[in-house]
Amino acid sequence: MTSIGLPDNSFFRPGQLTFAVPKGRILDEALPVMVRAGVEPAADFHDPKSRALAFACTRNDMRMIRVRAFDVATFVAHGAAQVGIVGSDVIEEFDYADLYAPVDLGIGLCRLSVARMASDTDEAGSASHLRVATKYPSLTRRHFAAAGVQAECVKLNGAMELAPSLGLARQIVDLVSTGTTLRENGLVETATILEISARLIVNRTALKTDARVPALVDAFRREAEARERKAPAAA
Repeated sequence: MTSIGLPDNSFFRPGQLTFAVPKGRILDEALPVMVRAGVEPAADFHDPKSRALAFACTRNDMRMIRVRAFDVATFVAHGAAQVGIVGSDVIEEFDYADLYAPVDLGIGLCRLSVARMASDTDEAGSASHLRVATKYPSLTRRHFAAAGVQAECVKLNGAMELAPSLGLARQIVDLVSTGTTLRENGLVETATILEISARLIVNRTALKTDARVPALVDAFRREAEARERKAPAAA
């Protein structure tokens, strides 16, 4: 293992499928789904001290890479990985032509919302120009453009909730699950742009040329359908 967390070359065998997964909350929910669909990383994947980015799988014809969510979509769209899991927010933000999302996994549920300071009572909709802090400039611009507002996007990768109080931007567009973080920072939701769930994504070329890719799509679809059938009984 190198000091920058790159894997030993033995992980990269010709003909292996590369399965890309995101770091963070979605991964915790996705792992049991993946195992039931026949995709399971080797034991060292679960080592919290590991800085490795690529891992062997229990299947010899597959390896797994763990990267940031936005990078999952990029790796798959460009064919560096053939299959992956990512939130629908990332899919919509990039809108890659070579990316196909055939299965809604029904996990990682949240929403992409607009929020502003609770003390900001002026109607922003009357403005023709608005500065917005967000990690999602494309989705943000499209949302406000539909309302006739030109959004000047300030790109942030975190701490979005600080932007209005520090005068960086009047509003934010960010992921919301329970809304607790917004409330604790004096913000209120004003609109929902997108309801989000995790999706199985595949490279379109790989789907057509590698029989293992449609087989994985079928396995994940069966797993999602089985979970959906069980849900009413568990409720």
